[in-house]
Amino acid sequence: MEHEVKPDPPLDVEQSLRVSKLTQEDLWDIDREILTQSARSWRKVARIVGQAIDKLSGRIPGVPDVYYAQRVRHLVEIGKLESHGNLHYMRYSEVRLPG
Repeated sequence: MEHEVKPDPPLDVEQSLRVSKLTQEDLWDIDREILTQSARSWRKVARIVGQAIDKLSGRIPGVPDVYYAQRVRHLVEIGKLESHGNLHYMRYSEVRLPG
């Protein structure tokens, strides 16, 4: 039987509660770190998310990877990143800095 690839799950109640406590400064830091981990070449969203979490988990603990993936989608929507693939599957999508 083939393994079905499922999209990234939504935030659960506990994760939503954690994310609701993020300040605007936390969001800027998360977005800035995602952009720092991005490059002009394509990189897997899961890689960028993992690296951003590694950098920020000491200062902004407990934020789930799926939330970082939501921030990646936001950065694509506002034109800060370009995407390739379906961003609701962080292991199967890629982003890069525009230009």
